[in-house]
Amino acid sequence: MSISPQPALLVLADGTSYCGLSFGAPGTTIGEVVFNTGMTGYQEVLTDPSYRGQIVTFTYPELGNTGVNPEDEESNKPQIKGAIARNICPRPSNWRSTQSLSEYLIEHKIPGIYGIDTRALTRKIRTVGAMNGAISTEILDPTELLQKVQSAPSMAGLNLVREVTTKEVYQWSEATNPDWEFNPSVSGDGGEQFTVVAIDFGVKRNILRRLASYGCRVVVVPASTPPEEILKYNPDGIFLSNGPGDPSAVTEGIETTKELLKSSKPVFGICMGHQVLGLALGADTFKLKFGHRGLNQPAGLQQQVEITSQNHGFAINADSLVPEVEITHLNLNDRTVAGLRHKSLPLFSVQYHPEASPGPHDADYLFERFVQTMRDARKAKV
Repeated sequence: MSISPQPALLVLADGTSYCGLSFGAPGTTIGEVVFNTGMTGYQEVLTDPSYRGQIVTFTYPELGNTGVNPEDEESNKPQIKGAIARNICPRPSNWRSTQSLSEYLIEHKIPGIYGIDTRALTRKIRTVGAMNGAISTEILDPTELLQKVQSAPSMAGLNLVREVTTKEVYQWSEATNPDWEFNPSVSGDGGEQFTVVAIDFGVKRNILRRLASYGCRVVVVPASTPPEEILKYNPDGIFLSNGPGDPSAVTEGIETTKELLKSSKPVFGICMGHQVLGLALGADTFKLKFGHRGLNQPAGLQQQVEITSQNHGFAINADSLVPEVEITHLNLNDRTVAGLRHKSLPLFSVQYHPEASPGPHDADYLFERFVQTMRDARKAKV
């Protein structure tokens, strides 16, 4: 398809404006403007529920080369509020592609703007910090559009989990596609099966696939599910998923986790789940200036380094951790907390995404660690 030359406008909360062209749906959208430094995986980014409420700037200079396809979706639809790109490829070239990126955004009513200086925009966000902004094909007066931006709520204090969590309990059994399998020795066939209840704060599908690949029977429950309902499944372990918004605003999830910790069940958290676990253990969180969003974030401790996929705008305050909790990983770019574990209870979490999709596979071993923790807990009962 040919991209419409319809003009579009991007305005940030500080009054900075960028003129470009539309490559998504017409209309006006408002959200927090952030940037992602990944060179691949734009469809997984678009559909990751952790991006709910955000307008994503892609720093890679051209999007759309490989189109989109149903297999690479991390949820059932795009979750972002809008997309920003330097250049757009209108005719994808990939055997898996079923439609172009522009067609996909138009189908799901997501506005996008291209033809702007994304390097300058990224430098602006790095300098000033992530802020609200708007993309519009309807309002091309920067002053008028700025008024709408300034009336939008800040991401701080915003609970977006209720918008993305599942409405119904369901079981997930699909393992990683064998054609994608990067660790063929992993298989749940013929071995022990562990029941995991995944609390859905906005879970990515590939997390569920990796749990299933490691032999887990996964029951996904809404974020508002009471702890007593969760324990009725007699789970071997509890998984706390990724998700969008301010973790401190997810009060139901924090209180539920506090109660579940009393059961001494193994707990594994990723991203939002890491933050919720930290909050349940008495720590505080804070908003990062511009967050970590990309595929090459180094994380580690004591000369052990993993290259990780990350997507978050909040972090745990290291100084607020209680003595019973130790830091296992730091983000090596800014030394923020990237992993923790309890010294005596079977609890651990990471701020990054070991399931990748997109990203490196350095941290996939954490799923095996979770399974081993459940195995040890099961043996201890015998």
